[in-house]
This record gives sequence, C-alpha cells and structure tokens, in this order.
Amino acid sequence: QVKIVESGGGLVQPGGSLRLSCVASGFTLDNDGIGWFRQAPGKEREGVSCIGSSGGTTWYADSVKGRFTISRDNAKNTVYLQMNVLKPEDTAVYYCAAIRSSGISWGQGTQVTVSS
Repeated sequence: QVKIVESGGGLVQPGGSLRLSCVASGFTLDNDGIGWFRQAPGKEREGVSCIGSSGGTTWYADSVKGRFTISRDNAKNTVYLQMNVLKPEDTAVYYCAAIRSSGISWGQGTQVTVSS
C-alpha cells in the first residue's frame, strides 16, 4: 500500500524551529521529486519547497527562502523540511507530496502553529 506520512509539526514560539519529516512506505522515493505544501485556514494550498530526485535541485517560495531547508535521505526513504526563524504567518497544515510517474501521492498533513 502506497502511503506518505508527515510528522514533526507542533506548537512553537516565533523565532523557533521545527523539522518536518516525510516518510514513504509501499514505494521508494528515489526517483520522485518531492514537494512540501501548506494550507492556512481560509487560504489556498501553496507550494513551500521541493527537491529533485537526486537532491541536487531545490526550490523555495520567496516567503520561506533563507529560513527553510529541504533535504532528502533516500536510504531512509525520507524527505525533511528544516524550518528556522518561524513566523506566525507560517502557521498552516503542511503536506508532503511525491510527484511520481503514476501521479501525485499526498500525505495527510501535519499541523504547524507558530504563536507566543
């Protein structure tokens, strides 16, 4: 069964850090581009960051550039999103998606709340 599970979300104060993990089961991520997306209440889902299959190509939304870092460990079938200097506007449900030849596989999301 193909499954993607995100974890690492939580409540953090402004300026704090979190590391999100995206773990795949039922398939390997080696050949897939992986994207992190987020959706805040009342807003559309937006792209945050993505990484190519080899890890050599990355992209970041302007709003997170310089604060977030995406990486992957294909041996662990995992992609990470290191989030530093978090701001209240980063509050959202964060989703991981694998862009596969058969289509896009989404996880269920993990809540990130940045508040004092």
